[in-house]
Parts: sequence; C-alpha cells; structure tokens
Amino acid sequence: MLNAFAGQTPAISQQALIEAMAQDANNIVVLDVRSAEEFNEGHIKGAINVSHNTVEENLAKLTQYKDKKVVVYCRSGRRAGIAEHILAENGFTKLYHLTGDMNGWVAAKLPTVKTK
Repeated sequence: MLNAFAGQTPAISQQALIEAMAQDANNIVVLDVRSAEEFNEGHIKGAINVSHNTVEENLAKLTQYKDKKVVVYCRSGRRAGIAEHILAENGFTKLYHLTGDMNGWVAAKLPTVKTK
C-alpha cells in the first residue's frame, strides 16, 4: 500500500498533468483540497473540490475515483499531504501530488477558472 504522507506521494509536474488530462481525461481526477472559498476564487479546470478537513466524510463520494489517477493539490502542499494520507489509508493507490500546488500553478501563469 502507498504510504502517502506529505512528500511521500509521487509528484506529477504541471506539464505532465496538462498532457495527461489532454490524452486521458477519463482516467484522471484532479482533487482540489482547499476551502470552497479558495476553490471558487480560481482552480484548475475540471478539478473537483473536497476540502482537506472533509475528505473522510466524503469518502463515499470519492470512492468512485479509486481506480483512477487522483492528482491532489492545495495552496502550498500541507493540506494536500493530509488528504493524500487519508485517501491512501482508504485504498487509493494511484495518488499523485501536483508539484508546486496552486501557488506554483499560478506562478507559472497556467489557466484557472472561477466558480460563480
């Protein structure tokens, strides 16, 4: 089983994520574990939002993604590490951590979408 503490989940670069989403969008789930307010201010297109402190109570909803690659990010990495640990303990084996998280995505001037 994958031991997913912050820094132990395999990383995926921004470019690798963009390419993977373009090639195989049906098998990738981008999970934004920031607050709903942060998510609404700007997130990666197609990302789903489950705050890191509600991952456990949302496991039933997230279980449908267990066999897909799940790419987790937050603002800077701490909350994503917490979420990755919970997911790994619950049988998620294809977890990836987005290099640089949202701060890195924005710094690289990559596109975000806002929720109205």
